[in-house]
Amino acid sequence: GGRKGLPLVLILGGALFVLLACMGVLVALLLPAVQQAREAARRTQCKNNLKMIALALHNYHDVYGSFPPAVTYSADGQPMHSWRVLLLPYLDSSPMYSQYNRNEPWNSPGNLAVTANMPAVYACASNPNGPFSGNTSYVALDGPGSVMNSKQPARIRDIADGTTQTLMVVEAQNSGIHWTEPKDFDISVEGTSGPGGLSSFHTGGFYGVLVDGSVRVISDFINPQTLKALLTIDGGETVGDF
Repeated sequence: GGRKGLPLVLILGGALFVLLACMGVLVALLLPAVQQAREAARRTQCKNNLKMIALALHNYHDVYGSFPPAVTYSADGQPMHSWRVLLLPYLDSSPMYSQYNRNEPWNSPGNLAVTANMPAVYACASNPNGPFSGNTSYVALDGPGSVMNSKQPARIRDIADGTTQTLMVVEAQNSGIHWTEPKDFDISVEGTSGPGGLSSFHTGGFYGVLVDGSVRVISDFINPQTLKALLTIDGGETVGDF
C-alpha cells in the first residue's frame, strides 16, 4: 500500500506548536503596549496625587494665611514636624492628625506608631515600593526665597514672580526621606545647577506643583537658570517658556 499519513498526534502537536509560537509573538508584541498603558495610568495617578497636595496647600493657606513651612522647629531650634503632617487634615487624614502629638518630635515612638502607614497620596505610583517604604515621593522647596521657607513661609501676595512661574513641591525619586521627617529640598544648597535631586520614576522630567495649583512636567533638560528662577518667589527673573 501507499505511505501512511502522519500520525494524528504529530499533526495536532505541530498545530499546537505553531499556535503557541504565534501566541508568543502576539504577547511579545502586546507587552510593550500593556506596559506603556500601565505606566501612563501610574503617571496620571502621580499627577493626581500632586493635584490633591496642591489643593491641600491652598486650603491650609485659606485657614492660616500663608502656605505651611516645610519644617517646623522647637523653641530650641530642633526640627520637629513636616509640612506633610501639617496637611493631613486637608487630605482626608484627620484621624491620624488628631492622634499625632505635636509636642513630641516626628520620630518619637508614639508619633512613629501613629504614622506607620503612609497615606498613598505621598507615594508615586511608579515607585516599586509604593507607600510601603514609608518614604515620600514628594518634597517641598525650602530655603531663602522659597514658597515654603521654614523660616518664613510665603503668602500668595508675596509671590512677586507670579504664581504660574514659581514651584512649591516637586518629585524626588528615591528621596530616602520618611514622609513625616522634617527634611526637604534646600534650594540654597541644591537645585541651582540643574535637576540634581529633582527627579522622577517617569521618563522625560519630574512633576512640579506651581503656586497657582497647576501640576507641570519640568523637563530633565531644562535650562539651569530657568530652573533656578522657578524655585524662588521674588528673584525678579523672567522665566519664559519651560
